[in-house]
Amino acid sequence: MPLTRRTALGVLAGSGVAAVAGAPSAAAAAPVIRRDVCVVGGGSSGTYTAVRLRDLGRSVVVVESGGRLGGHCETFHDPVTGGTADIGVIVFHDLPLVRQYFARFDVPLVSFGGFRETPIYVDYRTGKPVPGYSPPAPVALPAYLGLLQQHPYLAAGFDLPDPVPPALLMPFGDLVEQAGLESIVQLVFGFSQGIGDLLRQPVLYVMKLIGLGVVQNVLANSFLTTADQNNSALYEKATAFLGDDVLFHARVIRVRRSARGVRLTVRTPHGPRTIHCGKLVVTAPPVPATFAGFDLDQVERRVFARFRPGAYWTAVARLSGIPPELSVVNVGADTRYHLPPLPGIYSVTPTGIPDLWHVKCGSAVPLPEHQVRRSIVADIRRLAAAGTLPVTLDGLEIFRAHVPFELTVSTADIAAGFYRELAALQGRNRTYYNGAAFHTHDSSMLWQFTEALLPRIAA
Repeated sequence: MPLTRRTALGVLAGSGVAAVAGAPSAAAAAPVIRRDVCVVGGGSSGTYTAVRLRDLGRSVVVVESGGRLGGHCETFHDPVTGGTADIGVIVFHDLPLVRQYFARFDVPLVSFGGFRETPIYVDYRTGKPVPGYSPPAPVALPAYLGLLQQHPYLAAGFDLPDPVPPALLMPFGDLVEQAGLESIVQLVFGFSQGIGDLLRQPVLYVMKLIGLGVVQNVLANSFLTTADQNNSALYEKATAFLGDDVLFHARVIRVRRSARGVRLTVRTPHGPRTIHCGKLVVTAPPVPATFAGFDLDQVERRVFARFRPGAYWTAVARLSGIPPELSVVNVGADTRYHLPPLPGIYSVTPTGIPDLWHVKCGSAVPLPEHQVRRSIVADIRRLAAAGTLPVTLDGLEIFRAHVPFELTVSTADIAAGFYRELAALQGRNRTYYNGAAFHTHDSSMLWQFTEALLPRIAA
């Protein structure tokens, strides 16, 4: 799971001949891949699902639109120094499942020591420091933990009581006032980067993202990470393990599901492939772009249409003029709890590599990438224009859009049983679903969720 999303809370080949769907003759035939299960999406959930299905003796193929596995878990490799910096998922929960997963691929884990840089608090709208501001000590964290313990089912997924408890439906800002949680608002905001407007979000989504496991790890200082800031090593090893059972730069262009099985047509850099499988697992975000070409029925279309996407961006900037031990945190000079308005930068923090800095941005709604890039440049230059820091931006070394991010539905939909309807789609039309929309943006928790779903997929 990403931490703050830095400072606090992160497959195919076969042979044979068959006609591509709609092809008029054998001349247009494409190689056929036959597997027990096809996994669409090679992020955290998709990779773990594929690895574990292999363990259970099932044949699997992963269709990944990008050129690597890992999704939001990505590592920047500096071509100048050779240094590495994780730009997405930073930490993992200290759980047996997590330790076993890393150990099987011989990727060592260490205790996460936290970040030791000195923060300054700046309103990026003006580029000026907020006089006298520092976040309060989070003395209400045990009280928040007590509230989480009243809803233990949230740690496993979205299996909500019926009716949904009103406490989960109220805006998080109302809960803050009712329960005296003001001292942890900045901490929660830092951990929940990408959630959008924190105070207006239903408590359900905040408690899902900042759940029991997160708070317990914060209190015990027990998060894990890789020693060399290279969490992607896990996915590199998983890629080698899965081998030819991964199709990279592949796009699903047609899906047809029936009682006899599932047939997919996939476009790859090496030409089209036809996949025949018994079951389909979709781990890519359940948004229209994912389902282009799918034969969704009316129930599936109606459920998925209710999701509303947020957005999160992560970048590495080459900067000069900022002391290497400093982080520049965005706060509002005149806002409730000093939360910065979004869209905007969350923070600029050191990577540990000379002249390279993490930049994290968020928005309640997706925005064009060029607009976000321009905003980052303008915000950083404003620090210099205001005389706060003599910073010079030499460019963005890497820029990644985690869009869509934190899919949510309205409070009315939650109360009306949306998540019961979503859960009822598992197994419908030989299709299963996994990923953050079905649990939370947290790799460790998603792997646990996968373990609970695997018996049905592998049956």
